[in-house]
Amino acid sequence: QVQLVESGGGLVQTGGSLRLSCAASARTFSSSGWFRQAPGKEREFVAAISWGGFRTDYADDVKARFTISRDSAKNTVYLQMNSLKPQDTAVYYCAANRGAWAGRRKSEYDAWGQGTQVTVSS
Repeated sequence: QVQLVESGGGLVQTGGSLRLSCAASARTFSSSGWFRQAPGKEREFVAAISWGGFRTDYADDVKARFTISRDSAKNTVYLQMNSLKPQDTAVYYCAANRGAWAGRRKSEYDAWGQGTQVTVSS
C-alpha cells in the first residue's frame, strides 16, 4: 500500500499562491491526482497527472490558475495554486492509482493522503 503525505497548505489572502506537495512512500503508477473537500460538500476533483507527466486534466474552475506536476525521481506530485479565491478554501487530498488512468474518477484511486488545509481569506 502506497502511503501519501501532503504538505504546503496554509492561510493565504485572495490572489495569493500556495504550492502543495504530495510525497509517496513508493513509486506510483498511472495517475496521481488532487481532490478537495469544503465543509458540507462532496470531495471534488481538482487535477490529475499521468506517471510520465505527459497527460494532465484539470477541473474547469482551476484550469487557468493551478498547475499539477511531478518529480518522478522524488516520488512527489505538486499542485501550484495561483490567484487563489475564497471558494478554493478546502482540505486538499492527494491520491494515487496503480491501474489504468484514473483521471477524475475518485473510485479509481487506490491510496489517499490525510489532507492539508487551504484557507483563502477575502
